[in-house]
This record gives sequence, C-alpha cells and structure tokens, in this order.
Amino acid sequence: MKPHDATFETVHNPVATKLRVSWKRVAWFRRALLTTIVFLQSLFASSYMIAVLPYHGGNLVEMGIIALFFVLFAWISVGFWIGMFGFIIRCFGRDRHSLLGRHSLADLQSQRLARTAIVMPIYHEPIPRTFGGIRTVYRSVEQTGQIDHFDFFILSDSRNPDVWLAEQATWHQLCQELGAGGRLFYRRRNLNQHYKSGNIADFLRRWGRNYEYMIVLDADSLMGGATLVKLVQLMQMEPQIGILQTSPTLLNARSLFARVQQFANQVYGPLFTTGLASLQLGDAVYWGHNAIIRTQAFMRHAGLKRLNGPGLFHGSILSHDFVEAALMGRAGYEVWLEPNLSDSYEESPPTLVDDLQRDKRWAKGNLQHLWVMLFEPRLRLAHRMAFFNGIMSYLASPLWLAFLILTTIEAARLVLFPINYFPEPHSLFPLWPEWNPDWAIGLASSTLFLLFLPKILAIFDVIRSRRRKFHGGIIRLVASVLLEIFLSSLLAPIRMLAHTRFVLESLFNMTLRWAGQNRTDETRWSAAILNQAPGTIIAGSWAAFAFWLDKMFFYWSLPVAGPLVFAAPTSVFLSRVGPGDRLRRWKLLQVAEEHHGSPLLDELHAKTQSLSDRASESSSPAVQAILDPVLNQVHQSTAHAHRGGKKQAMILALRKRCFQQGPETLTHKEFSHLVRDRASLQWLHEQAWQASPHSYWGKALHRHFQHRTELTTP
Repeated sequence: MKPHDATFETVHNPVATKLRVSWKRVAWFRRALLTTIVFLQSLFASSYMIAVLPYHGGNLVEMGIIALFFVLFAWISVGFWIGMFGFIIRCFGRDRHSLLGRHSLADLQSQRLARTAIVMPIYHEPIPRTFGGIRTVYRSVEQTGQIDHFDFFILSDSRNPDVWLAEQATWHQLCQELGAGGRLFYRRRNLNQHYKSGNIADFLRRWGRNYEYMIVLDADSLMGGATLVKLVQLMQMEPQIGILQTSPTLLNARSLFARVQQFANQVYGPLFTTGLASLQLGDAVYWGHNAIIRTQAFMRHAGLKRLNGPGLFHGSILSHDFVEAALMGRAGYEVWLEPNLSDSYEESPPTLVDDLQRDKRWAKGNLQHLWVMLFEPRLRLAHRMAFFNGIMSYLASPLWLAFLILTTIEAARLVLFPINYFPEPHSLFPLWPEWNPDWAIGLASSTLFLLFLPKILAIFDVIRSRRRKFHGGIIRLVASVLLEIFLSSLLAPIRMLAHTRFVLESLFNMTLRWAGQNRTDETRWSAAILNQAPGTIIAGSWAAFAFWLDKMFFYWSLPVAGPLVFAAPTSVFLSRVGPGDRLRRWKLLQVAEEHHGSPLLDELHAKTQSLSDRASESSSPAVQAILDPVLNQVHQSTAHAHRGGKKQAMILALRKRCFQQGPETLTHKEFSHLVRDRASLQWLHEQAWQASPHSYWGKALHRHFQHRTELTTP
C-alpha cells in the first residue's frame, strides 16, 4: 500500500473528518473547563494563603511564598481533576469519544491485518528476562492464529562482548525452539548513537519500508497477542492515527518498593489514565513503548533534529517519545491513548535507588523539552502543554523546596528579628502582623483533600467495578491503600530532594551516563547511605534549627525532615524481597494477576527460569562462541570480513594472544574486535579443537564436552 498523509485521508473520508471535528470540539470544551476550574480554585486558595501570612504578602519573602503556593496548588489541582474526570467517566461506563468507544468488536474483527514489526531495543538487560519476555509475546501472538502478519526484532546496543554474545546465542536458541528462523531477528549496532531513538531509527532505515506498522516494546514489556492484533485492527480502521498508545500496567513485582508502585498503578491508574485520555483524546503523547506506530508516516515526519541551543539545550534529544508524538501531530496525524486495552504490561524498578536513577535521565530529557516547547514551530497547543506537564513533573520539586526555604526564612525572621511595623517606606500607618491558625489548618486540609480524595474514589471504583476480590477484599484493599499512602508519604520528600538535584545538574549540563537498568538486585547499605547521605545531613540540620527556633515550627517540619533523615534505612527496607513476599502471602498490596493468575506471567516465569538455569550451567559466552560448532557458525554469520591494513594486523595479534592465553587476557574492546571478525572466529574454533589436552583450550574443550554430556544424560 502506498503511504499517504493523514490530511489526504481525512479530506477524502467524510466519516473520519466528522469524527475528527467531533473529538476536537469535545477536547476543547473539556480542557477549557479544567483550566477554568484549576485557575479559580488556585486563586481562591492563594487568597487564603495571603490571609494566613502575618504581613499578608507585604514583603518580598511573602510574595515569593504566595507565588510558589499558587503554582504548586495549581499543579496538585490538575492531578486532582484528572482523577475526578476519570472517576466520573468510569461511573458512566466508557468515554464514547474514545477509540474503543466508537467501534464494535465485530467491526474490528472484520479488518484485515497488515505487516507489523514488533521491535524491542535492549541495552545490557538481563538476558533470561528479556528473551523470556519476547518468547512469551511470540507465543501469545501465535495462539491468535495471526502470527504470519508479525515479525519480531531484537535491537541490541549492548557493548560488553560477554553480554551480546550471550544475546546472540539465546536468540538462536529461541529461533530453534519457536521455529521462528524467518520471523525473529536480532541485530546489534556497532555504533550506538542517540540511545534508544537512534536504535529505532537504525531499524527504520534498514527495514521500515517493509512494514505498515511498528509496535515498540521495552525490555521489561509484556503484551498479549489479542491486544497486539487489536492494535493493528484499530489502526486499520483509523487511518488518520499516527500513534496509538496503550496504558501499561505494572506487574511481576517482588520487592516491597516495586509492590507499592504496582498496587498504586493498578488501583489508582484506571482513574488517572481514563481522565488523562478524556482530556487528550487525539492529542495524546507517546510513552516510548507498548504502542503501535504508523511506520511510513513516522519515518517521514518524526525524525529528531539535534537541539541548537546553549548548554542543556544542545545536542541529541534524550527523551524522544513526547517529541515524536508532537511531530506526528504537526504533520496532521492523531495520537491516542486508549486505557481500556488490556494485557499491556511493564515492570517497576525494584528499588528506590534504581527508580531515582531512571528519574535522573528523565529529568534531563524532560527539561530539554522546554526548548522544543518554546521554539519548535507549528506544534499543537496540546502537545506544548504536554511538554510543560513533563517539565513540571520535575520542576515542581525545586519549587516545593524553595517554598520550604522561604517559609523557614519567614518563621526565623519573626522569631529572631524585631517586628517591622513599617515594611512600606514612608507609610504613616503601622502594619500589624496577624496570624490566622484556623485558616492555616483549613488551607492545609484542603491540600490534603486534593491529594487523597482521588485515592478514596479509587477504592469506590474498585468496589463498584467488582474488582475488590482481586485486591483481597474490602478490608485488605483499604489496609493496602493506607499502607501505600504511608509509604508514599515517606518517599515524597526523598523524591523532592533528589529531583531538585537532578534539575540543577541538568541546568548545569552535567554529563549523564546512560546504562542498563537493574531489574532484580536489592539495595546494599553502602549504596543507600552514599545515595541518601546529602539529604539526611540537610534534613537533620534543618530539623535541629527548627527545634532551636520554635517547637511548633519543628513539628511542622517533621513530615518532610523525618523521612529524609531515615531515607537510607527506608531505601534498604523497601528494596527487600522478603517483606514484599510476606505481604503477598497476607494478600496485602495484592493485584489482579496475583489473585487469578496470568497465562502471560506464568509462561514468562517458566521460560525465564529455564533460560537462567541454562545460562548458569554453561561455559562463559566467550568460550562457547569459540568452541561450540553451532554457535560459532551463528556468530560468524553476524561478523564481518576485514581485509588488510593496520586493523587486520591488530586482529591477527589478538587472535594469537587469545589462542595462547585465553579470552580473559583481552579487554572487552579487544575481544569485541576479535569476535566481530569472521575469519578469526573460524580460525580460533579450528585451532581450539586441535589444541593439546593440557593447553587452555584443551581443558576448556574437556569441560565443554563434560557439560554437554551432563545435559544429555537422563
């Protein structure tokens, strides 16, 4: 099919044009309503704040407090009303303007499928989990009977030869097991420029023209075959859509930290994603994974340019997904979030340290969006606001910290310095400071109301939709929500200080190291203390000063200072798997898949364990690459032929050293050069099999045969 622009399609398709106009009117009304409510509510709350302050905004410190309070209260209000919109829509069933709301199941199933590539970019990921996941997705698609329409691509950026040799070996094993030799592909880039977006771009340059659609998965993604098929069917019915994003559910959590995130995602997530989707409609954003993309349009319109601004705003765009969605929108395509597509999963980082490390990358990427938001021409207003929302998700933390600093200055000035009755120069009348503690309590209560009412409504939503049994019944559901609120309250100040540091580091354009994510390890005490020590020292000093200054002010500081003082033990405790497993046995923080099981998760666990056992029993990937005849041929098929020159002389020297002393004597870079050379792989294989029994390779060959015998012996 010849690719075409969305503008061409909608002009010649009256139904598509009518639907487009319809959702745009609805979106404009909903966004205008949200903006009006949030502005008036924040203005009203700020007037109360003015009344609470002793000088009623009569000096610079109080003016700063009021300005920050207005911004932060508006930020909280937006989240509150998104949850409220979601709750109201879910009470009435489904948003009739959503994609699934305007198509019947029969219409979807009548659509023919187009060729679709399922791509998974990886970088130093745990191999059993990653390849177990891609196998699970493959099997699920196979069970739909539509596997002929899908090809799978594992796109590796791994640099360590032990890692990518193991990846290639596991890929070959899966191809043999699944009978997917012409359907499951592996490619590793030698030059991994521009991170994940560069990896996707490399795939599109090579194979993109062969596929109508591309579904992007992360290394921890899991999607059901029926959902993947439905994504393609929706794209076939809606030719004006460029990107269709699912709402991934967290699963497979074991540590206490991950279980808290997973529970919150499954209980509160439906309200907020439904509300967000109802406001965005066809102006949604792309989250970088678990989404389907119209390939030709994406290749034509979503290419990322390097930023040409100063410092932070120069170079490659780190967080590519929001920008790509905005570029697709500028080209006339719609971007949709559909929260009612089931069987779309991802995993949470297992520890607070790893979660904050991921936030560090995201903070810099989101702050870069400020340049795109301000200076990229012809972007839709909704996408500019999505950039602003992403920026505020990190900028809110330093604003909150600044608010705490100004309130501390205000309290200290009133206690330590004489009252200034004439803050305005040349004033004839004194300004008497006055306190309204009742109003202050009311203002704090209203803020807590905005924060926690959506969580209470989420409980009603779970009960109303008959999901309470999935979470252990009403009593355990409420207990789990209270536990989640308590732990989230402990984590909020820690995140605030960490995000503030990330924002400052980003603004000063400090170097960012991109690395693979930890998916399994618990946090060590040394790592927790090193990570949290600055916050502990700052919070302890602040609390001590508050206690010396005024006991009431000290009590006011405790909800922020206390969690920061105990951040290290909190981080260690939440990373532990034992408490998480114990709560699971007690059916606390329980989610649906733990109640009634999940075929996807069951198959993933079985295959991951199988791959882990096989990897632990095998020789090193380097030794296998040279000794195993089949794997040696597999690695040769992906290697290159070097001819002459200085590089060839270097490879010959490395080849000789590897044969005489073993691969452990080579650096990762040297061994990578060697095993990317086809002739060296073949030569080393032949020489190793002819080596003396007492040489390095003779002994390695003996262990290899012994291991193979153990595997084949019943």
